[in-house]
Amino acid sequence: MPVRPELPERTPRAKGEPTALDGLLVVDFTRVVAGPACTQTLADFGAEVIKIENPDGGDDTRAYDHAEIGGESAAFLSLNRNKRGIALDFTNPAALEVVRELIAKADVVVENFSGGVMKKFGLDYASVQPTNPRLVYCSISAYGREGAYALRPGFDPITQAESGFMSLNGFADGPPVRTGPPIVDLATGMSACNAILLALMAREKLGRGQHVEVALFDIAMAMTAFYGMAYLISGENPGRFGNSPNGSPTVGLFEASDGPLYMACANDRLVRRLLVEVFERPDLVTDPRFDSRKTRTANKDELRSVIAGIFKQDKLENWMAKMKKANVPVGYLRTVEQGFNAPEARDRRRLSQIPHPTAGSVPNIEPPVQMRSTPVVDPVAAPLLGQHTNEVLRRTLRYDDRRLAALAEAGAFGKAPSKGAGQDEP
Repeated sequence: MPVRPELPERTPRAKGEPTALDGLLVVDFTRVVAGPACTQTLADFGAEVIKIENPDGGDDTRAYDHAEIGGESAAFLSLNRNKRGIALDFTNPAALEVVRELIAKADVVVENFSGGVMKKFGLDYASVQPTNPRLVYCSISAYGREGAYALRPGFDPITQAESGFMSLNGFADGPPVRTGPPIVDLATGMSACNAILLALMAREKLGRGQHVEVALFDIAMAMTAFYGMAYLISGENPGRFGNSPNGSPTVGLFEASDGPLYMACANDRLVRRLLVEVFERPDLVTDPRFDSRKTRTANKDELRSVIAGIFKQDKLENWMAKMKKANVPVGYLRTVEQGFNAPEARDRRRLSQIPHPTAGSVPNIEPPVQMRSTPVVDPVAAPLLGQHTNEVLRRTLRYDDRRLAALAEAGAFGKAPSKGAGQDEP
C-alpha cells in the first residue's frame, strides 16, 4: 500500500511581515508549464497575479491526468498557487476591452501563446507599450519571437531533443533519454522570472519598462553547460555516461548487499577518504593504477569493479553510517514516495496542506526559495476556472454590478458561466 506523508497545516506568516513583491500587478496570459511556473514564483513572493484563461476549458493542464482532487489536476494545482483566476473570451470585443484595461494598469505581463497570437488581438508589446511605458512584458516561446522559427510551435521534450541536451542523458549503450520532469520548461520558467526581476530593477534606473524574451530552445542549449563548452573547445562530441559523469569510477550508483546508494567522490580528497577511511584499503591509494586522477580515469572500469565488489560485502545502512562519518557524499536512491516521506523533507518542512474550495484541502509543495525578511505569502490554492472574475474586476478596474452584468450578457466571460465563475473567495 502507498505510504503518504503527513501534510501538516501550514504555520501562518507573522502578521505585518512585508513581501518582496508587494504592490506588483502581474497580468498572466500563460498556460501549461513554463509560464505558470514563472508567475507562480512572482505570486509566492507577494505579487498580485491575475491569471486570464479561456472560459472554454481554461489552462490545458486542468485536464492533465496525473492525478486529480476536487476536480482539479495535480499539474494545475502545482503551477498556479497564489493566483487569482478570471475567465475572458478573447474573441469577444467586450472582453478584449477588459484585457486592455488590465494591461494598462499592470507592472508585468507574461504570455506564452504561439507566435502571432498576441499581435492578432492587439495585445503584443508594440501595441500596448505606448499606453503603459513602464510595463515589463515577458514573452516565453519555444524558439523566440523573431527569426525564421518564430512561428514554430515546440515543447519541452522537442527542445531537449533538438538542442543536444537529450543526447547527454541515458547510458552509452542505449538511446538518449528525456528527463522525467519537464526540466527545460521549469528552467525556462525560472529564467523568465529572473528576466522579469532584472527588467524591474532596470526600470528603477531607466524609468521605463521593456520587452524580455525567454525561449525553451535557448534554455535547453544553455543547460548543456560544461559539456557544451567542452565540445566547443575540443571539437569532440560528448556522449552519455549514465549515472557517472564522464564515466567516473567513483561517482554513480552502487549496490550494497541489500540495496542501492549513490556516491559522489569527485576529487582526490574524497577518493582518499573513501578508500582509506570507509573501505580501509590504503593499498588502493598507492596502487599505481589508481594513485591519481589520470590513472583512475585510464583504469576506470577496473576501479569501478573493485569498488562494486567491496560495496557488495556489507549492508546499505552500515555503508551509509561509515560514509557519513567520513564525510563522503552519499545518498539513498529513493522513489518519489520514499523521498517525500524522508526525514530531510520533514526537517525542511517541504510539505503542507492548504484549503481548497471544492476539495476541502489540497497538498502543497513549499516554494524552494526562502527569504528571511520577506518570506513567501501564506499559500492559496490554484483558482477554479474563473473563480475571481467579478472580484478582480471590481477591485482592480472598479467595475460595478451593472458593468459586470453587461459584460456577462455580452459573452465576455464565455457563453455560459464556467465552474466557479464570479465567485469572490480569496
